Amino acid sequence: MSAAVRSFSPGWALASCVPALLVAGLVGLVACGPSAQAGPAVASGTSGTSGAAGKSGMFGMSGMDHGAMTAGSAAMPGMPGTPATARGLAAEQDGYRLDVSSAELPAGRATACSFTITGPDGGPVTDFAEHQSKKLHFYAIRSDLTGFQHLHPTMAADGTWTADLSALAPGDWRLYTSFLPNTGPRAGELVLSRTVTVPGAASAVPLPAPAGSTTVDGYTVDLRSEPMAGAHRLTATISRDGRPVTDLQPYLDSYAHLTAFHQGDRALAHLHPTDRVDGEHGGPTLTFMALLGAPGNWRVFLQFQTAGHLHTAELTLNVAEPEE
Repeated sequence: MSAAVRSFSPGWALASCVPALLVAGLVGLVACGPSAQAGPAVASGTSGTSGAAGKSGMFGMSGMDHGAMTAGSAAMPGMPGTPATARGLAAEQDGYRLDVSSAELPAGRATACSFTITGPDGGPVTDFAEHQSKKLHFYAIRSDLTGFQHLHPTMAADGTWTADLSALAPGDWRLYTSFLPNTGPRAGELVLSRTVTVPGAASAVPLPAPAGSTTVDGYTVDLRSEPMAGAHRLTATISRDGRPVTDLQPYLDSYAHLTAFHQGDRALAHLHPTDRVDGEHGGPTLTFMALLGAPGNWRVFLQFQTAGHLHTAELTLNVAEPEE
């Protein structure tokens, strides 16, 4: 298989049972402040936005929609003319809001990040449906697309979640939560996000050049793209020492988990392979059907599990500008 990655056409939409997650973040967000589109957030003891954030006394987070479009949207997420809710820049979505206990996290050591999801009634949500074997997925990424973390926090009886983050480097970080309320008006999965600051001298790491192959923990991951009737088929092949890997274990109800962040705005794409889990082991090839969204570079994190150990392979993919 060729390791070269073809330039992608625009759009990302998952064609499997798990929808694509397209989330637009902001570049150069001021610490503790949401995007202009999202409206003001409120810290405890300050004036500003009323509602869930004010009632909770926690720092409000801007939201993002989990899905290619929201009702009434006329454009793709992250594209001009798309409503803020579709781009994921709103402080709350469908009455749900993410509130985090602090807008600043410590540098250089593991830390517990506490947050709540408030519902349309202004109170904390405590009833979540299980999705991809978990009730909530939590992601963290620095502004230069380094330091990726994908966690599954625990929730206390009062609705307070705690994500145990590994040590964070100084800089601006965006945190994402993906969940499905089990009650209330929300019909589909919802994703809310917010930036926090890690104090200290931040040094940006240049994004690695686009490549079609990478290695992690002795495994080689090759990624190939093929146009398929207006969409693209992304094929990941995993090998070790030149031999195909066929002992992939189920991870989050599938044989792999792919998360990609767009360089600059930190839009997020979240995909699972179309391959069904039909036994204890899978591989070596995984297929993702997608429309590809905003042009530019995307940093891809492909997670797969073998012998009880989770591996995270990192690649940079380039999405070409659409042809006129």
